[in-house]
Amino acid sequence: MERFKTSALLDVISELFSNEASIAITDTEHYIYYQPSRRINLKIKPGDGIKEGTITHKALVSRQKVSQFINRDIFGTPYYGMAVPLFDQEDLQGCVTAIFPALTSGKTVVTVKSEDGWIPIPFSDIFYLEAKDRKTYVVGEKHTGSHKDTLNEFDFLLPKDNFVRCHRSFIVNVHHILEIYPDSHSTFLLKMKNGEQVPVSQSYASYFRTLLGF
Repeated sequence: MERFKTSALLDVISELFSNEASIAITDTEHYIYYQPSRRINLKIKPGDGIKEGTITHKALVSRQKVSQFINRDIFGTPYYGMAVPLFDQEDLQGCVTAIFPALTSGKTVVTVKSEDGWIPIPFSDIFYLEAKDRKTYVVGEKHTGSHKDTLNEFDFLLPKDNFVRCHRSFIVNVHHILEIYPDSHSTFLLKMKNGEQVPVSQSYASYFRTLLGF
């Protein structure tokens, strides 16, 4: 079998993530490949220089994987990115970056479906999000409703400083956690300010403890 062409392989990989992630590949100074997704396009062109402050630039400078929210100042569009530098042995060759959509600083609500219509719930009023019965429910201080987006989509869209994935079925707003209790081996229960409890599963426990620093 003939070796795959690099460009063909990259196009196939990009197609796998075409709904969510744009894919960018660079050498140490310029973009050499860019495939936008259906949800976000930073309008990068092959040959464009790597701008300071981008997730790609941060990964190249630090020489390690970087995951971070980047505001609209650089490309005019905010995004959440994950960038991994490429090495040939210890020689830095470039970087691969996955670019996901993020809610803009001007959008600070999640609009949910209620029995009578739709209700916008401010981020600050959201206690947690739960995936249940093939729907996503947003539980707020005054209102609860369903939303068409999945938890995986919310995981990329919600501000990382406030919202943490703690279970395959839950994302919590850390500002509404009242107490954290050990539940069983390597798991926890979160007592929320509304009195309800949210589980932290074993697969997310280490990540959750690292983010909250305990």
